Amino acid sequence: MLTFAAAVFFLIITPGPGVLSTAGVGAGFGMRAGMRYVCGLFLGTNLVALAVVSGLAALVLADDRIRLVLFALSFGYLTYLAIRIAFAGARLAFIEKASPPGVAGGIVLQTVNPKAYAVNTALFTGFGFLPENYVYEVLAKFAIMNAIWIPIHVLWLWAGVSLHRLDLSPRVHSIINKAMALSMMAVVLLAVTELV
Repeated sequence: MLTFAAAVFFLIITPGPGVLSTAGVGAGFGMRAGMRYVCGLFLGTNLVALAVVSGLAALVLADDRIRLVLFALSFGYLTYLAIRIAFAGARLAFIEKASPPGVAGGIVLQTVNPKAYAVNTALFTGFGFLPENYVYEVLAKFAIMNAIWIPIHVLWLWAGVSLHRLDLSPRVHSIINKAMALSMMAVVLLAVTELV
């Protein structure tokens, strides 16, 4: 169980679309709006986990045509987000809309996030610790995963809010944006190669 918890921690804390967009929403809209977005990410990641555990994700992804369309949509959307982050200029927030993305935006991001599928597949199909009681193991994994997931995302949100409060030069903002975008694309590419 400790190995599972360690795997959850390291797989979730690494920069990916969820945590990077959380920092971006925090930087652009503050803590309250960021918490609504994190609630959406939370619901989305648990929906992805349910799809993995139930076999729905495997069933849908078994059809090569559907898988290709979903991968193209998710890769395109996440590339779009990375480009917006990279070219946000002196703003740390990549979101140009007047209103924050909210709960629905978080749910959508997680359902097209290949890292979410790769992480949940790795966590729920590996690291078995109760082979004699699969249902209890799955419930325990959900509890452990969420107990680690929530504080990590709140920490990334706080980091985004804190970066916004700093009076950084436009050059430093631009460097941070490009580093966030490159990190995001690297994780997306790794996740896509794991799922293909």
